Amino acid sequence: MSITQRLLVPAGLKVLITGGAAGIGASIAAGFLEAGARVYVCDIDAQALEDFRRRHPGARGTVADVGREDAAAHAVEDAAQALDGLDVLVNNAGIAGPTGGIDTLSAPDWERTIGTNLNSQFYFLRHAVPHLKRSAHNPHIVAMSSVAGRLGYPFRTPYAATKWAIVGLMKSLAAELGPEGVRVNAILPGVVAGPRMDRVIAARAQALGLDDEAMRAQYLGKISLRRMVSAEDIAAMALFLSTPAASNISGQAISVDGNVEYL
Repeated sequence: MSITQRLLVPAGLKVLITGGAAGIGASIAAGFLEAGARVYVCDIDAQALEDFRRRHPGARGTVADVGREDAAAHAVEDAAQALDGLDVLVNNAGIAGPTGGIDTLSAPDWERTIGTNLNSQFYFLRHAVPHLKRSAHNPHIVAMSSVAGRLGYPFRTPYAATKWAIVGLMKSLAAELGPEGVRVNAILPGVVAGPRMDRVIAARAQALGLDDEAMRAQYLGKISLRRMVSAEDIAAMALFLSTPAASNISGQAISVDGNVEYL
């Protein structure tokens, strides 16, 4: 196989993506579909899922609250049946969580962030790993973390706590599953342009008593390249990690962020 051939996603790869109907997840799903993979997405937003499948009729999917194990179990088993197995799990689903000082946060907001961002990864792993172990096609897990999984993030402690935990989960699983041929890596997106980031900037600006444009300038000033990344940048990394060229990449926390220096 030539080097350029090694850079191609194998046709027919069977991929499950959580939170796959919008944002980064939808970009990853669209990228895999474009590459000829078979794709199953789950999402809590039924309308977003319907819209995604209208744009991409080749995709399969279901509505699922990823923070519930029964929903995760159903999604994994339905995906494995629809695709006739699993080769790749992209644990992408997550929420921004609350913004504020630690003494102002509510326990329900903390627990919802932990449940959606961290517990969901465990639920999908628990049910998907047996299928991945049976794959003969370079099985791989992508754990979606964040630049907040390598840097402290004032006023966003619930979110940062989950993203650091995801890196630890990935590192441990890479060692656990490596002997069985299953690779595990984490992608750490930086400041991703889009509506979600606009909401985060607005909430943080309010918490710090700044206007939105001043807050946006502060974010860009912390990035070496002085620009946000796109959802397609993250999707490209997820696809690369699922190619033969990445067959010996495991246990890595890979930042796609323009080099965010601090948060």
